[in-house]
Amino acid sequence: MTGYDYDLFVIGGGSGGVRAARRAAMLGKKVGIAEEYRYGGTCVIRGCVPKKLMVYASRFADHFEDAAGYGWNVGTREFSWETLIANKDREIDRLETIYRSNLEKAGAEPLLSRAVLKGPHEIELTETGRTVTADKILIAVGGRPNPHPDLPGAEHCLVSDDLFHLKELPKKLVILGGGYIAVEFANIFLGLGTDVTLVYRGQEILQGFDDDVRSSLHQQMKKNGMSVRCRETFTEVRQKPDGGFQTVLSSGEILDADQVLLAIGRSPNTETLGCEAAGVELDERGAIKVNDHSRTSAENIYAIGDVTHRIQLTPVAIHEAMCFVETVFKNNPTQPDYDSVPTAVFSHPEIGTVGLTEAEAAQRFEEVAVYKTDFKPMKHTLSGRDERTLMKIVVDRETDRVLGVHVLGEDAGELAQVLGIAVKARLSKSQFDETMAVHPTGAEELVTMYEPSYVLRKGERIAA
Repeated sequence: MTGYDYDLFVIGGGSGGVRAARRAAMLGKKVGIAEEYRYGGTCVIRGCVPKKLMVYASRFADHFEDAAGYGWNVGTREFSWETLIANKDREIDRLETIYRSNLEKAGAEPLLSRAVLKGPHEIELTETGRTVTADKILIAVGGRPNPHPDLPGAEHCLVSDDLFHLKELPKKLVILGGGYIAVEFANIFLGLGTDVTLVYRGQEILQGFDDDVRSSLHQQMKKNGMSVRCRETFTEVRQKPDGGFQTVLSSGEILDADQVLLAIGRSPNTETLGCEAAGVELDERGAIKVNDHSRTSAENIYAIGDVTHRIQLTPVAIHEAMCFVETVFKNNPTQPDYDSVPTAVFSHPEIGTVGLTEAEAAQRFEEVAVYKTDFKPMKHTLSGRDERTLMKIVVDRETDRVLGVHVLGEDAGELAQVLGIAVKARLSKSQFDETMAVHPTGAEELVTMYEPSYVLRKGERIAA
């Protein structure tokens, strides 16, 4: 380093930024990292981690009911929202402490301040007004929930960040949105006893996921007691004199609610970041443009994670951070690999998925075989719950390669991680078939679907 305060300065203390800062510091680089709110970012503080804790909480009502079929009497049940939030907050505090401690142990300097770009090598720390310089800068500031400025009464609505700090559990919740954030929170609050209505302007929830999985989850959510309104939207939100709200739908129907949630996507945190001053170009959505090695239009400035609008998942941001360090500090140019990224939706039941959907495969391949099973899990033969599991394998018929696997059912998220390895390794359907089943499990169905349910030739369904 010549003439700079830092070899690397990271703006943003989320999972991606922290990983990059730690790895660079461990290589002996002088690293500074600034976070204006709390270390841990979206995932740890106001996203995946607290949300998954709430998912666990929401499942116990069903577990208690299911236990009766197995001879258990669990007695009187009572849920305390206040206890859940207090325990959640305690765990988030613990994780934030670990994030900061790990940075310090690695030799990085964590700073609690907003950081604004003042030039290609200059960063202003607004907390103190001090300007520091860096040879390389990494932007990892993530994103935030979208507002809805065109909606009359939008100021009365919550966004996802707010749900982790509600003072009390709402009795009635109306949600606008049909993506995974909307669907997950809808299922969480339904499981905790809230009357939930999900409103989505599209034809079906969870656009981009496999069509069979989308429709099956929709039907299961309705069975569980949720009202799901597709092809509708909000036209107005009004506050009532009693403190509640009225949501006016495009159909003219009016829904009463204690709380109204907007879950209509996320925007990158590039406003007032100083990108123009540093020569960092943005796309039409405000996301930072990067090349295959995460470098921006400014030669010494890089960006990773949600602020780049590539794949908005925490493990992806961490992977991009590792590739950044390899490229910039280890002279080993490495591109992030976005092929066959496994993911999960922690709905009820869960979705676990990796690879191409049936519709995507049909567009790309001449002939596609689809293996599908739908069954009642063994657990519910005694619990009596009306819940089914769906599993689907999409195969290129010419090469026998498994292109995608999609699961709707209990612990589907756990299955997705293992299935991700199989699809990433480009395993064939015959290798699935040759794998011994673990019995009795639901997962054994993945290796016992020997005959296709149907075949798509140039996108048209033909006999199997």
